[in-house]
Amino acid sequence: MKNLIKNFTIFFAVFLVIALIFSSISANQKDITEVGMQSLINQLNNEEISEIEVVGDQLNITLKNGEKELLQKETGESLSSLLSNLQIAQEKIALVNISVKDESGFNFWLTAILPFLIPFLLIGVFLYFMMRSVQGANSKAMMFGQSQAREFKNNPRNKVTFKDVAGAKEAKEELKEVVDFLRFPKKFLE
Repeated sequence: MKNLIKNFTIFFAVFLVIALIFSSISANQKDITEVGMQSLINQLNNEEISEIEVVGDQLNITLKNGEKELLQKETGESLSSLLSNLQIAQEKIALVNISVKDESGFNFWLTAILPFLIPFLLIGVFLYFMMRSVQGANSKAMMFGQSQAREFKNNPRNKVTFKDVAGAKEAKEELKEVVDFLRFPKKFLE
């Protein structure tokens, strides 16, 4: 029970650390408003957007009044095909400064490495706890054929005779039967 509580506490602490990492990442983007596709269409048609920065699958939109917005686009779709599908006029698009940047920094490495790192960490933690639980049995793993019996030296003073078991008539008779069986086994087989 003590080990179970200890293991649960360690698991809970690891979970809290991971939650803190993800919450710190999302806290950095609090001042940016997330908008939908319809908002992008309206803002482009009303000429309210000054710049669009494409980083991976998200669009960082800067409005002419200085506000910043974030739009998540479909994975694998380019901004030009997105704008042509939304039927935005080319004159409206020409007024917007569009730049494309590669993903970089902590978010890039987090999304690139985390899907591979989490399973390895979970397997490592699982193996660690399994090895800890087997550690006590490890020293006795190959001792299954060895007896723990000890040999005592016979001391002539401590020899047990029939006189020592006086009054135990049944024990004497059973012992005599065993001796008879060992001397004349054919007698008992018949």
